[in-house]
Amino acid sequence: MSKFWSPLVESLVPYVPGEQPKMANLVKLNTNENPFGPSPKVIEAIQAELNDSLRLYPDPEGSSLRQTIATYHSVKPEQVFLGNGSDEVLAHIFCALFQHGQPVLFPDVTYSFYPVYCGLYNIEGKAVPLTDSFEINPEDYKQPNGGVIFPNPNAPTGRYLGIEHVEAILQANTERVVVVDEAYVDFGGESAVKLVGQYPNLLVCQTLSKARSLAGLRVGFALGHPDLIEALNRVKDSFNSYPLDRLAQAGAKAAYEDEAWFQKSCKGVISERERVTKTLEGLNFEVLPSKANFVFARHKEKSGDSLSKALREQGIIVRHFNKPRISEFLRITIGTPEQNDALITGLKSL
Repeated sequence: MSKFWSPLVESLVPYVPGEQPKMANLVKLNTNENPFGPSPKVIEAIQAELNDSLRLYPDPEGSSLRQTIATYHSVKPEQVFLGNGSDEVLAHIFCALFQHGQPVLFPDVTYSFYPVYCGLYNIEGKAVPLTDSFEINPEDYKQPNGGVIFPNPNAPTGRYLGIEHVEAILQANTERVVVVDEAYVDFGGESAVKLVGQYPNLLVCQTLSKARSLAGLRVGFALGHPDLIEALNRVKDSFNSYPLDRLAQAGAKAAYEDEAWFQKSCKGVISERERVTKTLEGLNFEVLPSKANFVFARHKEKSGDSLSKALREQGIIVRHFNKPRISEFLRITIGTPEQNDALITGLKSL
């Protein structure tokens, strides 16, 4: 703490990202990165941009990329908002669209950036408990609020909420914005994007970090009614008019243009997720049903903390959250077949 800090900074409790350890021969299964890498066309597109044009500012509106995303999702370009990773998009959502005076609702076990944004923007947040089976109950979101946000599939649980239940939440909150954070939807879920034309209060947030293997490029976006997008652009242009650089725009566009690579990558993750789930269950783990590129599991005898530490000693890193309700769980990213084999071997040795 410093005498030069503002009162806001003194009160903030920042988000803690997944560890990025610098260890040789590490089996890194803690930050939900895609194990299969980006399309080769992404690399080619970025290399093509490595020229004298880097002295020029990028397109502040990302027009070409917005058109590509709009076409892919069957919406109009004015329904697309771009940001430097979905975390920046989410931050702008909290600032631009959630109302003060009533709490923003989100699950009690969910993406831990949500309460951080509440603190940053001085918004009251209310954690709505998941069911005993760690599911979102739409009935719990039929209460006064300043907005609703939840991941689907949820993180860190991996549980997916069917589109009909998403629609029930929308119908119960027609006077407030409902944000569906779909970072992991491509690994087996159904996107709520198809509902944006019916519900002007719906905003869907997605990222290229997971299914399209571009966590290092930082590209996220939101889809919704043009009025919602205009609000986000007002905040963006009051903060940073050039959030996506030339390389990011070129690489992201190329990723969307290689559908075959995208589908192959997703299918590879899903196949390995099913194999890892079945194996973990055979090792006396309870594994929550997952539609993400990770599984959330707890052993029926050993603690999550002890397992996490023991795996680390073998050079295998998974995510352990020492938080209420989930302290016995491990969130395990689905890796390559070889990485998953190393995890299984490590667990068997314990």
